[in-house]
Amino acid sequence: MLLSRVADSLYWMSRYLERAQHTARLIDVRLDLGLDRAPGGQGWNFDWLFDGLGADIPDPAPATAASLIDTLIFDPSNPCSVLACVTVARENARQVREEISSDMWEQLNALFLRLKEARAEGTWSARPHYICRLVIEGVHLIEGVTDATMAHGEGWQHLQFGCFLERAGVTAALVDRHFKDGALLPPNHVEWVGLLRSCSALEAYCRQYTADLRPDRIAEFLLLNAEFPRSVRFAAGRIETALRTIALLTGRPPGGRPERLGGRLHASLDYGQVDEIMNEDLHAYLAGIGRHCAQIHAAAYQTFVLYPIETALPA
Repeated sequence: MLLSRVADSLYWMSRYLERAQHTARLIDVRLDLGLDRAPGGQGWNFDWLFDGLGADIPDPAPATAASLIDTLIFDPSNPCSVLACVTVARENARQVREEISSDMWEQLNALFLRLKEARAEGTWSARPHYICRLVIEGVHLIEGVTDATMAHGEGWQHLQFGCFLERAGVTAALVDRHFKDGALLPPNHVEWVGLLRSCSALEAYCRQYTADLRPDRIAEFLLLNAEFPRSVRFAAGRIETALRTIALLTGRPPGGRPERLGGRLHASLDYGQVDEIMNEDLHAYLAGIGRHCAQIHAAAYQTFVLYPIETALPA
């Protein structure tokens, strides 16, 4: 059984890396949507971006790509910035160096140092997409190295749990943000392309549905697809598997509260139908996913991190 502090650090390391990658991808897409559009136009509406990230809009709000990058990538005082997320992930990794592989540490440290170097050089304003791609590819590399070099035991399961819990929550929140105004957008509006690209889902969606961008199909793909790794249903399946495996490896009785909550979320998505969801209250459904993720986090934290010491002692 891992020490609770180790489980905690691995969990948060994974969540913050997923959050950093998600933020970088949303910035990358939003800047693409703003090409050839005047500042203040629809493509440069950064309010969408801050709302999609669940972040407060600073005062004054960013008006250019450079100011946006400075706020959401490089500002260490902004807890939502990519640099802040990578810094916290690196600190958590540093505290559990004995549990992660040297390759994992080297890749995470390299991403941190590249971001610090880019910020110090000050040349990033001319190539904001490069900075976003550096983060996205850096996190992908860390994830690949993790899967290839770390034993897939209890520690790895905590990494999986953190990653997919974060992913389920941010994907549901992003879908909710776009569908708030969905009735105002024509079927082939560029914002639907932006939503799919923000989830790395455009190509996968087109392979399944062709390029016919219909809001109901987009919602079904991002919420209920069982095979696409960034859908909420796929993430819920991984959450349930990770929690069940952690309980097994730590000798806890099956059917604990985290497992039950994870299984309930997965089952609700397994048996969900997009027409029923959209005909009722899509916003309430997506808000419910967010609350369910928060409940899973609280239950897992209480069970695997804040548990009474007596429960870990041999009988």
